[in-house]
Amino acid sequence: MPAADGIDLGLNWKPAAHLFINAALWYLYLQQEFVYNGDEGTLDPGDKTRREGIDFSARYQFNNWLYAFIDINYAYARDIQAPKGSNYIPLAVPLSSAGGLNYKFPNGINGGLSYRYMKDRPANTDNSLIAKGYFVTDLTAFYTKKKFEFGIEIQNLFNVKWREEQFEVFSRLKNETSPVDDINYTSGTPFFAKLVFAIFL
Repeated sequence: MPAADGIDLGLNWKPAAHLFINAALWYLYLQQEFVYNGDEGTLDPGDKTRREGIDFSARYQFNNWLYAFIDINYAYARDIQAPKGSNYIPLAVPLSSAGGLNYKFPNGINGGLSYRYMKDRPANTDNSLIAKGYFVTDLTAFYTKKKFEFGIEIQNLFNVKWREEQFEVFSRLKNETSPVDDINYTSGTPFFAKLVFAIFL
């Protein structure tokens, strides 16, 4: 079984009465990276890899009904056996973040506005193919009581075009003379609104 060695150093800090901060520096070494092969449905053994990064999160309670949060994650990932320029780890995310505002009134009205962000990332080992990042915003609004709840959930509020799953694939269409190395992807959810009604027993 290949070894995995990691270390992290973090802190929890409450610099003000309504502010909580969590931060960590971390390092991870893998004696062997296993890569999922979607065409074959197998895990292929790879080289030794190294990852290091910073995780940061903050929570702030503005008052008794408004709450904010943010998470930011940075990671540097490389294959340490491959030559420079061909040592990228496919789909290793260099920067991601999530955050938002949540509200909850005493009368039962509650919800929030939140975002999800992912930076562009290499789709292959030499970074010649890029898995595109995205910034998606969601909105919720509910009226909640002890016995029931109703409201609305909106995904992708601004209807941005984004890609969810992305993989490097050699494919060939009927009008192509040879296979093409490109990215196959699943389109992300477009603007989508859903009414919600629940009864609590």
